[in-house]
Amino acid sequence: MQALAYYLAYPFIRLMGILPFSVLFFFSDMFAIIIRLAGYRKQVIKTNLRKSFPEKHGDEINRLTRSYYHYMCDLTLETFKMMWMPESEIRRRVRVLNPEVAERLYNQKRSIIVALGHYGNWEWYACSFQLCAPHQLVIIYHPLTNPYFERLMQRQRTRFEMEITSMQQSVRTMLANRNRLTATAFVGDQAAPVNSYWMTFLNQDSSVYTGIEKMSKKLDCPVVYIHPTRPQRGFYTMELEVLVEDPSTTRQNEITELYTRRLEKDIRENPVIWLWSHKRWKIQRPQTT
Repeated sequence: MQALAYYLAYPFIRLMGILPFSVLFFFSDMFAIIIRLAGYRKQVIKTNLRKSFPEKHGDEINRLTRSYYHYMCDLTLETFKMMWMPESEIRRRVRVLNPEVAERLYNQKRSIIVALGHYGNWEWYACSFQLCAPHQLVIIYHPLTNPYFERLMQRQRTRFEMEITSMQQSVRTMLANRNRLTATAFVGDQAAPVNSYWMTFLNQDSSVYTGIEKMSKKLDCPVVYIHPTRPQRGFYTMELEVLVEDPSTTRQNEITELYTRRLEKDIRENPVIWLWSHKRWKIQRPQTT
Protein backbone atom coordinates (compact mmCIF):
# COMPACT_ATOMS: atom_id res chain seq x y z
CA MET A 1 0.00 0.00 0.00
CA GLN A 2 2.86 2.38 0.71
CA ALA A 3 4.26 1.85 -2.79
CA LEU A 4 0.80 2.29 -4.32
CA ALA A 5 0.25 5.57 -2.47
CA TYR A 6 3.60 6.86 -3.70
CA TYR A 7 3.15 5.90 -7.34
CA LEU A 8 -0.34 7.39 -7.39
CA ALA A 9 0.86 10.64 -5.81
CA TYR A 10 4.13 11.06 -7.70
CA PRO A 11 2.66 12.23 -11.06
CA PHE A 12 0.76 14.98 -9.19
CA ILE A 13 3.88 15.99 -7.24
CA ARG A 14 5.89 16.08 -10.45
CA LEU A 15 3.24 18.17 -12.19
CA MET A 16 3.18 20.70 -9.34
CA GLY A 17 6.95 20.83 -9.49
CA ILE A 18 7.08 21.97 -13.11
CA LEU A 19 4.12 24.37 -13.20
CA PRO A 20 4.79 28.12 -13.20
CA PHE A 21 4.03 29.77 -9.88
CA SER A 22 0.95 31.59 -11.18
CA VAL A 23 -0.67 28.26 -12.07
CA LEU A 24 0.66 26.60 -8.93
CA PHE A 25 -1.03 29.18 -6.71
CA PHE A 26 -4.27 28.86 -8.70
CA PHE A 27 -4.33 25.17 -7.77
CA SER A 28 -3.39 26.07 -4.20
CA ASP A 29 -6.44 28.34 -3.91
CA MET A 30 -8.70 25.59 -5.22
CA PHE A 31 -7.26 23.01 -2.82
CA ALA A 32 -7.61 25.43 0.12
CA ILE A 33 -11.34 25.82 -0.56
CA ILE A 34 -11.79 22.06 -0.85
CA ILE A 35 -9.98 21.12 2.35
CA ARG A 36 -11.64 23.95 4.28
CA LEU A 37 -15.10 22.77 3.19
CA ALA A 38 -14.07 19.20 4.03
CA GLY A 39 -13.13 20.39 7.52
CA TYR A 40 -9.57 19.07 7.49
CA ARG A 41 -8.32 19.34 11.10
CA LYS A 42 -10.68 22.25 11.58
CA GLN A 43 -11.09 21.71 15.31
CA VAL A 44 -7.33 21.30 15.84
CA ILE A 45 -6.61 24.55 14.00
CA LYS A 46 -9.33 26.57 15.71
CA THR A 47 -8.58 25.19 19.18
CA ASN A 48 -4.87 26.00 18.77
CA LEU A 49 -5.68 29.52 17.61
CA ARG A 50 -8.26 30.22 20.33
CA LYS A 51 -5.97 29.06 23.12
CA SER A 52 -2.96 30.87 21.69
CA PHE A 53 -4.87 34.13 21.18
CA PRO A 54 -7.62 34.29 23.82
CA GLU A 55 -7.92 38.03 23.16
CA LYS A 56 -9.14 37.46 19.58
CA HIS A 57 -12.89 37.18 18.98
CA GLY A 58 -14.64 34.60 16.81
CA ASP A 59 -14.48 36.54 13.54
CA GLU A 60 -10.72 36.99 13.86
CA ILE A 61 -10.22 33.29 14.58
CA ASN A 62 -12.34 32.39 11.54
CA ARG A 63 -10.34 34.78 9.37
CA LEU A 64 -7.04 33.34 10.59
CA THR A 65 -8.35 29.82 9.98
CA ARG A 66 -9.27 30.62 6.38
CA SER A 67 -5.93 32.33 5.79
CA TYR A 68 -4.08 29.39 7.31
CA TYR A 69 -5.78 26.90 4.98
CA HIS A 70 -4.56 28.94 2.02
CA TYR A 71 -1.04 29.16 3.42
CA MET A 72 -0.93 25.44 4.26
CA CYS A 73 -1.71 24.64 0.62
CA ASP A 74 0.85 27.18 -0.59
CA LEU A 75 3.47 25.61 1.69
CA THR A 76 2.72 22.08 0.46
CA LEU A 77 2.91 23.00 -3.21
CA GLU A 78 5.97 25.18 -2.67
CA THR A 79 7.66 22.14 -1.12
CA PHE A 80 6.84 20.05 -4.21
CA LYS A 81 8.11 22.88 -6.40
CA MET A 82 11.36 22.99 -4.44
CA MET A 83 12.36 19.56 -5.73
CA TRP A 84 12.87 20.92 -9.24
CA MET A 85 13.60 24.62 -8.67
CA PRO A 86 16.96 25.76 -10.07
CA GLU A 87 19.44 27.54 -7.84
CA SER A 88 18.75 30.89 -9.50
CA GLU A 89 15.04 30.67 -8.65
CA ILE A 90 15.74 29.76 -5.02
CA ARG A 91 18.07 32.74 -4.67
CA ARG A 92 15.41 35.00 -6.19
CA ARG A 93 12.60 33.80 -3.95
CA VAL A 94 14.44 33.58 -0.61
CA ARG A 95 16.62 36.58 0.16
CA VAL A 96 19.12 36.31 2.99
CA LEU A 97 19.47 39.81 4.40
CA ASN A 98 22.70 39.44 6.36
CA PRO A 99 24.86 36.43 5.41
CA GLU A 100 27.82 38.25 6.97
CA VAL A 101 26.62 36.98 10.38
CA ALA A 102 27.46 33.41 9.37
CA GLU A 103 30.61 34.53 7.58
CA ARG A 104 31.94 36.20 10.74
CA LEU A 105 31.48 33.05 12.80
CA TYR A 106 32.96 30.91 10.04
CA ASN A 107 36.05 33.13 9.92
CA GLN A 108 36.35 32.63 13.68
CA LYS A 109 36.44 28.86 12.99
CA ARG A 110 33.21 28.31 14.88
CA SER A 111 30.50 25.83 14.00
CA ILE A 112 26.98 27.05 14.72
CA ILE A 113 23.55 25.76 15.58
CA VAL A 114 20.76 27.14 13.40
CA ALA A 115 17.46 27.39 15.30
CA LEU A 116 14.19 27.75 13.44
CA GLY A 117 10.57 26.69 13.71
CA HIS A 118 7.75 25.41 11.52
CA TYR A 119 7.22 29.01 10.52
CA GLY A 120 7.11 29.89 6.86
CA ASN A 121 8.77 27.55 4.39
CA TRP A 122 11.53 25.94 6.42
CA GLU A 123 12.51 23.68 3.48
CA TRP A 124 13.24 26.73 1.32
CA TYR A 125 15.18 28.39 4.16
CA ALA A 126 17.50 25.40 4.39
CA CYS A 127 18.41 25.50 0.71
CA SER A 128 18.89 29.24 0.80
CA PHE A 129 21.15 29.05 3.84
CA GLN A 130 23.30 26.40 2.19
CA LEU A 131 23.66 28.56 -0.92
CA CYS A 132 24.65 31.76 0.89
CA ALA A 133 26.52 30.69 4.04
CA PRO A 134 30.05 29.25 4.17
CA HIS A 135 29.26 26.51 6.72
CA GLN A 136 28.29 23.00 5.71
CA LEU A 137 24.59 22.70 6.54
CA VAL A 138 23.44 19.58 8.38
CA ILE A 139 19.67 19.20 8.81
CA ILE A 140 18.21 17.24 11.71
CA TYR A 141 14.86 15.79 10.74
CA HIS A 142 12.18 13.18 11.49
CA PRO A 143 12.20 10.42 8.81
CA LEU A 144 8.84 9.69 7.17
CA THR A 145 7.20 6.33 7.80
CA ASN A 146 6.61 5.69 4.08
CA PRO A 147 10.04 4.68 2.66
CA TYR A 148 9.14 5.81 -0.87
CA PHE A 149 8.20 9.35 0.19
CA GLU A 150 11.18 9.33 2.56
CA ARG A 151 13.57 8.75 -0.35
CA LEU A 152 11.89 11.58 -2.27
CA MET A 153 12.29 13.98 0.65
CA GLN A 154 15.89 12.89 1.16
CA ARG A 155 16.59 13.79 -2.45
CA GLN A 156 15.19 17.26 -1.85
CA ARG A 157 16.95 17.77 1.46
CA THR A 158 20.35 16.82 0.08
CA ARG A 159 20.24 19.18 -2.91
CA PHE A 160 23.18 21.59 -3.19
CA GLU A 161 25.32 19.25 -1.04
CA MET A 162 23.22 19.67 2.11
CA GLU A 163 23.56 16.84 4.62
CA ILE A 164 20.82 15.26 6.73
CA THR A 165 20.68 13.16 9.87
CA SER A 166 17.75 11.75 11.81
CA MET A 167 16.93 13.09 15.25
CA GLN A 168 17.90 9.73 16.73
CA GLN A 169 21.40 10.05 15.22
CA SER A 170 21.82 13.78 15.81
CA VAL A 171 24.15 13.61 18.82
CA ARG A 172 26.40 11.05 17.17
CA THR A 173 26.50 13.09 13.95
CA MET A 174 27.37 16.34 15.71
CA LEU A 175 30.14 14.69 17.70
CA ALA A 176 31.53 13.16 14.51
CA ASN A 177 31.45 16.62 12.88
CA ARG A 178 33.19 18.46 15.67
CA ASN A 179 36.31 18.99 13.57
CA ARG A 180 34.34 20.43 10.64
CA LEU A 181 32.79 23.88 10.34
CA THR A 182 29.10 22.99 10.23
CA ALA A 183 25.75 24.66 10.71
CA THR A 184 23.40 22.13 12.29
CA ALA A 185 19.75 23.06 11.80
CA PHE A 186 17.20 22.24 14.49
CA VAL A 187 13.45 22.76 13.96
CA GLY A 188 12.64 22.71 17.65
CA ASP A 189 8.97 23.64 18.10
CA GLN A 190 7.37 20.19 18.01
CA ALA A 191 5.62 18.62 20.98
CA ALA A 192 8.37 17.13 23.14
CA PRO A 193 8.12 14.06 25.38
CA VAL A 194 6.44 14.46 28.75
CA ASN A 195 9.76 14.43 30.64
CA SER A 196 11.11 17.44 28.70
CA TYR A 197 11.38 21.04 29.84
CA TRP A 198 8.03 22.75 30.48
CA MET A 199 7.26 26.41 29.88
CA THR A 200 4.50 28.68 28.62
CA PHE A 201 4.45 28.97 24.83
CA LEU A 202 1.66 30.81 23.02
CA ASN A 203 -0.33 31.10 26.22
CA GLN A 204 -0.25 27.34 26.85
CA ASP A 205 1.66 24.95 29.07
CA SER A 206 4.11 23.35 26.63
CA SER A 207 6.75 20.65 26.63
CA VAL A 208 9.77 21.80 24.63
CA TYR A 209 12.86 20.12 23.26
CA THR A 210 16.18 21.12 24.81
CA GLY A 211 18.45 19.73 22.08
CA ILE A 212 19.45 23.18 20.83
CA GLU A 213 20.67 24.16 24.28
CA LYS A 214 22.33 20.85 25.13
CA MET A 215 24.33 20.61 21.93
CA SER A 216 25.30 24.29 21.84
CA LYS A 217 26.76 23.96 25.33
CA LYS A 218 28.36 20.58 24.73
CA LEU A 219 30.13 21.71 21.55
CA ASP A 220 30.46 25.45 22.37
CA CYS A 221 28.43 26.48 19.31
CA PRO A 222 26.75 29.88 18.99
CA VAL A 223 23.01 29.70 18.37
CA VAL A 224 21.80 31.56 15.28
CA TYR A 225 18.06 32.08 14.91
CA ILE A 226 16.40 32.29 11.49
CA HIS A 227 13.96 35.21 11.50
CA PRO A 228 11.85 34.85 8.35
CA THR A 229 9.26 37.10 6.78
CA ARG A 230 6.92 36.59 3.83
CA PRO A 231 6.74 39.94 2.02
CA GLN A 232 4.54 38.49 -0.71
CA ARG A 233 3.20 35.18 -1.90
CA GLY A 234 5.98 32.85 -3.00
CA PHE A 235 8.76 35.07 -1.62
CA TYR A 236 10.56 35.08 1.73
CA THR A 237 13.36 36.87 3.49
CA MET A 238 15.71 35.46 6.13
CA GLU A 239 17.55 37.44 8.77
CA LEU A 240 20.23 35.71 10.84
CA GLU A 241 20.14 36.66 14.52
CA VAL A 242 22.77 35.49 17.00
CA LEU A 243 20.71 34.45 20.01
CA VAL A 244 23.68 33.24 22.02
CA GLU A 245 27.32 33.95 21.22
CA ASP A 246 28.84 32.11 24.18
CA PRO A 247 26.67 29.22 25.47
CA SER A 248 28.96 28.61 28.45
CA THR A 249 27.83 31.88 30.06
CA THR A 250 24.12 30.99 30.08
CA ARG A 251 22.15 29.54 32.96
CA GLN A 252 20.23 26.27 32.72
CA ASN A 253 17.31 26.43 30.25
CA GLU A 254 18.12 30.01 29.26
CA ILE A 255 18.87 29.12 25.63
CA THR A 256 15.70 27.06 25.40
CA GLU A 257 13.70 30.00 26.73
CA LEU A 258 15.42 32.48 24.40
CA TYR A 259 14.71 30.37 21.32
CA THR A 260 11.09 29.66 22.24
CA ARG A 261 10.34 33.30 23.10
CA ARG A 262 11.94 34.51 19.87
CA LEU A 263 9.86 32.13 17.78
CA GLU A 264 6.75 33.08 19.75
CA LYS A 265 7.37 36.75 18.91
CA ASP A 266 7.46 35.95 15.19
CA ILE A 267 4.28 33.88 15.40
CA ARG A 268 2.42 36.66 17.19
CA GLU A 269 3.49 39.18 14.56
CA ASN A 270 2.23 37.01 11.69
CA PRO A 271 0.28 33.97 12.92
CA VAL A 272 -0.84 32.70 9.52
CA ILE A 273 2.43 31.06 8.47
CA TRP A 274 2.94 28.82 11.52
CA LEU A 275 1.86 25.15 11.51
CA TRP A 276 -1.52 25.41 13.27
CA SER A 277 -2.77 22.04 11.99
CA HIS A 278 -0.07 20.29 14.02
CA LYS A 279 -1.22 18.79 17.34
CA ARG A 280 1.40 20.81 19.18
CA TRP A 281 -0.21 20.49 22.62
CA LYS A 282 -1.11 16.81 22.58
CA ILE A 283 1.33 16.17 25.45
CA GLN A 284 -0.04 17.18 28.83
CA ARG A 285 2.10 18.08 31.84
CA PRO A 286 1.86 15.30 34.43
CA GLN A 287 -0.01 16.19 37.59
CA THR A 288 2.14 16.61 40.67
CA THR A 289 1.01 15.21 43.98
